[in-house]
Amino acid sequence: MVTQLNIVSDDKTRHLITPGNVDSINYFPDQNADQTKHGFAIKVSSILQTTLEIESLIKLFSQQIKPAIPHDGLTYHNDPLGLSFHFGKKCKNQCQYRLLVNGEPLGEISLHRRWDFSSEDNKIFEYTLCGLVYPLRNAILYQQALHAANKDALSGVYNRSTFEETLNREVKLAHRYNRSLSIVILDIDNFKNFNDSFGHALGDQVIKSTAANISACVRSTDIVFRYGGEEFVALLSNTSVEGAVFLAERIRHKIESSLVNHDNNSVNVTASLGISELTEGEQNASFFSRADKALYEAKKSGKNKFCIAE
Repeated sequence: MVTQLNIVSDDKTRHLITPGNVDSINYFPDQNADQTKHGFAIKVSSILQTTLEIESLIKLFSQQIKPAIPHDGLTYHNDPLGLSFHFGKKCKNQCQYRLLVNGEPLGEISLHRRWDFSSEDNKIFEYTLCGLVYPLRNAILYQQALHAANKDALSGVYNRSTFEETLNREVKLAHRYNRSLSIVILDIDNFKNFNDSFGHALGDQVIKSTAANISACVRSTDIVFRYGGEEFVALLSNTSVEGAVFLAERIRHKIESSLVNHDNNSVNVTASLGISELTEGEQNASFFSRADKALYEAKKSGKNKFCIAE
């Protein structure tokens, strides 16, 4: 059974509300034992504020509460954010809570151990969770803001500044571990005509549709970026030029066969693509430049096609 831990905040009091017991437990009680639990929760919370990385925060929480609540393992899930962490061992006995702050879900957390959890263990866990929820909420908000800053607002794929960082990292990894890395640069053909003939609203729809079509073709390990204007880039780790060619043709065909609709207008879109594979010792600028030159050749030789860098 999953117990719901709901933190309701005002200026003076925080309460724990659990199913079957709607009597609130004052976060600032008078009993000495509860004051000790409260002090422990405050200590845990202050330690947790040293990190905004969610996995590190959950692991640190497990380490900090272990002296007060011995456990063999801890699990945290946050399905909307696609997060799932487990530390230690999973056991038959669990103490599980769904976390909310003012109705905002923060995920589910479970303690695991070989022997039963007592009512006192549950109470201590509830107090310590009060020390977790606000650092956890801050970490989630930070990660969401960081994620949003890395994305292009219109297309939903990663932006150019993120591309520069990612390209640098992927090139270093490819050289270090002697593995293939390919890049595909894509440019929407005659994009200016869409804006001039139908307006920027349809042009925006073409950008969104193209990004969606590229994303639908790539693997989960590939990374897609909007490089600027009507230009996109796909970084393909562990991929030779042969694999990049296969993907480029798949993307080209997907875009060509999709109709973009906006208001009463429907347009066909095509794209040209340039491909290069990282060579031994090659650096970022050369790797990108060769693909960019191949893209230029695809445009020059008729569009709606791909070319491979020499």
